[in-house]
Amino acid sequence: MEDNKTLNNQKTENEFQRVVNQVSMTTILANAFLSVFKLFAGVIAHSNAMVSDAVHSASDVFSTIVVIIGVKLASKESDKEHPYGHERLECVAAIVLAMVLLFTGLEIGLQAMRDIMHGNYGDLQTPGILALIAAIISIIVKEIMYWYTRHYAKKIDSSALMADAWHHRSDALSSVGALIGIGGAMLGFPIMDSIASLVIFVFIVKAAYDIFKDAVDKMVDHSCDEKMEQAIYESVLEHSDVLGIDLLQTRIFGNKIYVDVEIRVNASYTLQHAHEIAEEVHEKIEKDFPKVKHIMVHVNPA
Repeated sequence: MEDNKTLNNQKTENEFQRVVNQVSMTTILANAFLSVFKLFAGVIAHSNAMVSDAVHSASDVFSTIVVIIGVKLASKESDKEHPYGHERLECVAAIVLAMVLLFTGLEIGLQAMRDIMHGNYGDLQTPGILALIAAIISIIVKEIMYWYTRHYAKKIDSSALMADAWHHRSDALSSVGALIGIGGAMLGFPIMDSIASLVIFVFIVKAAYDIFKDAVDKMVDHSCDEKMEQAIYESVLEHSDVLGIDLLQTRIFGNKIYVDVEIRVNASYTLQHAHEIAEEVHEKIEKDFPKVKHIMVHVNPA
C-alpha cells in the first residue's frame, strides 16, 4: 500500500512539473515576442511609454524562469535533511515574484509622480500610430496569458504560477496605461500618461501584496479554512467506530495539507483493533482529500 501511495505521489508531482513547464515555456516565448515587438514599435513611433512597457515585458521572462526554478525545487522528493519535502520552496519563488512586482510598480509610480511634479510636457514628442497598435496588441495578448496561466495555477494549486499570472495582468494594466498615455499625447494631453501610470501603480502594489500574503501564510503553517476543516471533521466521523473527535488541526505546507487528529474509540477495544481503526481513518482522509500529504491519527479511549 505504501509503495502504491509513493507511486501515486510521484505521478502527481510529475504531472505538476509537466504543467508548470508547459505553461512557463508558452509564456516565455510570448513575452519574448512582445518585448521585441513593443521595443521596435516604441523606437519607430517615438514612444517612451512603449519602450518602458517593452522592458516590463522583458522582466516577465525573468519572473517565469524564477517560477520554473522554484517549482522544480519544490517538487523534489523528501530526503534525510528534508523529511517533510521541499514544497515551501515554491512559496519562496512566489515571494521573489511579489518583490519583483512591487519594485516594478514602485518604479512606474515614482516616474509618474516625477512627471506630474515637474510638468515638462513641452519637449514631449507625439507618438505615432504604431505605438497605439502595439499597446492594443499587448493588452490582448497579456490578458490571454493571464487567464491561461491562472487556469492552470488553479488546476494544480500552484502559488508561484498564480503569482506569474498576476504578473501578466500587471503587464496588461501597464499596457492599458501606455495606451491611455499614447492616446492622450496624440490628442494633446500628455498628463494623461502620468495619471494612468499612478492608477497602474495602485493595482500592481495590491497584486504584489496579495501574492506575498498568500505565500507567507503557506510558510508559517497557516491552518486550512473552516470549510475544509469541517469537511475533514465530517469525513472522520463517518467511521462507525469513531465516537468523537478531541482535536483536529490542519496546516498548509506549500500546496499540500498536513492533518493531526485525535479520535475517541471504545476503551474496551484491543490495541490491535484501535490501531486498525486509526489506519482506516488515515486511508479515508487520504482518499477523500488528495491535497493531504501527511496525517497523524492519535487514538484516545472513550
